[in-house]
Amino acid sequence: MNNNSATVLGKEPKLTVGTRIAYGFGDTACNIVYGMISALLVLFYTDYAGVSVATVGLVMLISRIFDGTSDAIMGVIVSKTKSKWGKARPWILWMSIPYCVSAIALFTVPQTQGSLQFWYIFITYNLTTTVFYTAINVPYGTLSTMMTRSSHERDLLSVFRMSMAPIGRIIAVTFTQPVVKLFGDDQAAWVKAMTMWVILAFIMLIICFVRCKETVHIEAQDSKDSKVSAGQAIKALLTNQYFWACLILWTVTCVHGTIVGTALPYYCKYLFHNDSWMYSVLYLAEALTLVIGAMLCPMLLRKFGKRQISLAGAIVAVVAQAAFVLNSGSFTWALITSIIRALGEAPLTAVVFGMLGDVVEFGQWKTHIRQESLIFAGGALGFKLGNGITSAIISKLLDSAGYISSSGTAVVQPESALSMIQNIYIWGPVIVWVIAVVVLFLYKLDNKYDGIMKELAEREARGEM
Repeated sequence: MNNNSATVLGKEPKLTVGTRIAYGFGDTACNIVYGMISALLVLFYTDYAGVSVATVGLVMLISRIFDGTSDAIMGVIVSKTKSKWGKARPWILWMSIPYCVSAIALFTVPQTQGSLQFWYIFITYNLTTTVFYTAINVPYGTLSTMMTRSSHERDLLSVFRMSMAPIGRIIAVTFTQPVVKLFGDDQAAWVKAMTMWVILAFIMLIICFVRCKETVHIEAQDSKDSKVSAGQAIKALLTNQYFWACLILWTVTCVHGTIVGTALPYYCKYLFHNDSWMYSVLYLAEALTLVIGAMLCPMLLRKFGKRQISLAGAIVAVVAQAAFVLNSGSFTWALITSIIRALGEAPLTAVVFGMLGDVVEFGQWKTHIRQESLIFAGGALGFKLGNGITSAIISKLLDSAGYISSSGTAVVQPESALSMIQNIYIWGPVIVWVIAVVVLFLYKLDNKYDGIMKELAEREARGEM
């Protein structure tokens, strides 16, 4: 029996806490930058750069055309990469500086005519999200399956990743508006704030690269990879039902984050009449609750499994968000319901990448093709679709409701725009978490997993996939 078959049976060493933390730093770094993009970039474009909400929505909608292909291309590139550091790991190093520099460029929108602004935003947005983010995040997600084949260890990597990811959003999103106010509350202040955040992101990406090593190498896979055509690989991916389930579940968490991150600043500014501290408090409360809730998940995983704790949490999220309707004009009630909602979000958010790791093993068992990078490319696609399409839809809805963009000047929004902001923030999360409940109810991989891994161990002992 080769070493990799032994790891299937759970005999490989446990990853150290330091390694898990270093792995978590990767998503903390990504969320420092992408948290700004998903939560505050639309507000910056409309209320500081003076770009029309219609232009912003058009950029984000068109950009989605490129996202799907970029993730698939990067998945193939990772599978073909050969370096002294492995397949996935080197991309974290190679793309760290381009990603950080492009993130700063997002906020240096020139004050010029609308057509030039459109092209500047289109190019910088796609460089950051479609190119450089993809080139980091697809390999980063794939890396977990190349660090260990233990489902439990991958679950813990996912828990550390998703416990630490909100810290990145807290650093950037919660503190950005106070920092922007401190630096002058203008476009230059946003550039200075973003520069501070990307320095932190770069340091964390380097720590992740240095500490996280690729140790999983399957001889049968290495010999078979060159024989698998693109058509066979795509067919194997598309016929993996649990890939689709996890893609939907990850997209749900991303759509929720984008709805709250994008709509809540407008809700606080125009319905709570506060654009200084209320948004930061609400966002911080939800993010910290997500961190605490994710940290509690390992105590529940062994007993209940990923599907059960995620399903229970999704139901809690639906109920909590629906309860906000009872007093939607109260900041205190918004704070209470957002904390309860976050406790419901935490289980799925914490284990969804552990689920994707299980999908890799299921796919190998079902099709005899192992597809770490393509499956995690699908996960990255869910993130960007969830972020980009949701941002575009929100922008279109606001535009259709008559929202008035401004550049630092006070404006009075029409009642139709205020009503739209309220509806987006209240009902958007309810809809997406109902979808999660339905998908999790149908998800059965946890029950099949032990048998699948036993059969894979037997195959690999014979030198087969």
